[in-house]
Amino acid sequence: MTIPTSGTEIVLTGLGGTEVVTTRRSAPPAPGPHGVLVRVEAAGVAFAEVQMLRGRYPAQPKFPFVPGYDLVGEVVAVGSAVTSWRPGQRVAAMPRTGAWAEYAEVRDSELVPVPDDIDAATAVSVVLNGVTAWQLLHRAAKVRRGRTVLVHGVGGGVGILLAQLGVAAGVRVIGTASARRHEALRDIGVELIDHRTEDVGSRVAELAPGGVDAIFDPLGPASLDRSWRLLAPGGSLHAYGSSATLHDDGPWWLPYLGLGRRLAGWELARLFGRTGGRRMRMYYVKPNAQFRTDLAELLRMVASGQLRPRVARRLPLESAARALDLHMAGTETGRIVLVPGLSPDRT
Repeated sequence: MTIPTSGTEIVLTGLGGTEVVTTRRSAPPAPGPHGVLVRVEAAGVAFAEVQMLRGRYPAQPKFPFVPGYDLVGEVVAVGSAVTSWRPGQRVAAMPRTGAWAEYAEVRDSELVPVPDDIDAATAVSVVLNGVTAWQLLHRAAKVRRGRTVLVHGVGGGVGILLAQLGVAAGVRVIGTASARRHEALRDIGVELIDHRTEDVGSRVAELAPGGVDAIFDPLGPASLDRSWRLLAPGGSLHAYGSSATLHDDGPWWLPYLGLGRRLAGWELARLFGRTGGRRMRMYYVKPNAQFRTDLAELLRMVASGQLRPRVARRLPLESAARALDLHMAGTETGRIVLVPGLSPDRT
């Protein structure tokens, strides 16, 4: 097996804005016994990288480091103890850091095969975001056909897949998004609310007078109080982030303390029969066996045409700073993807 002698990688050098995003050349590592060296075909841009840039990610890496939550690529070399993978195979993984590079090492047990006929940018759109959406809908909330859900931020990478998966499962989906995203979202089959100009609570009450059966909320503590009031009896509220608190002062963990307090309070009230069966849960995607099972199913759905992820923008790896700016601006609908080797004039 031939290990490449050099490759480009993106490095975050410290806290700040995109001025701390740098590009460097380095020698890819020889894989350890259970390591697999992957030539990255596409890497996703996620809110996690924005949090890391601000020092507000729950598992904040030490600077400097190579970010990149998920990837799709081709195996180029394997460690001495690896038996399940061989050079030339296409794979996906969620290493959480290290994917913004031409070459990345991933542990063999964390890989999932990717069909050759799926575009890499499309495939990486369902790794972090797709599995999050699938598990929220089918594992956490267990929403059944004919029920109604509310998806906050339906134009984002997770939200748009939540909406697609919900509609595909026969679920009625109400979603919040700014008006500029509505045109791009109409063909999904979601009922849209402009959260900037409309009163979300009043509109949801009009559309679902008895309340909604599940709410998926990535915004943070302040939003959860409003969401809780919109639940139908027996409904569930699922918090999977704290994006509205990105620019807050104070330690990174403070919003999550607020989430935990609400969870504890509502759970205690539920146990005493005071919530009408309503419940709140916190969700965090984990790269375990369940993750790999769900990702394999999502890739099957993409290959069959049942699921069509939206790739908002393909950018060269070297344009990582621009990708972060676009993500923070919130103007793109779908996933922003970095593609090593992509020419700037093709973006």
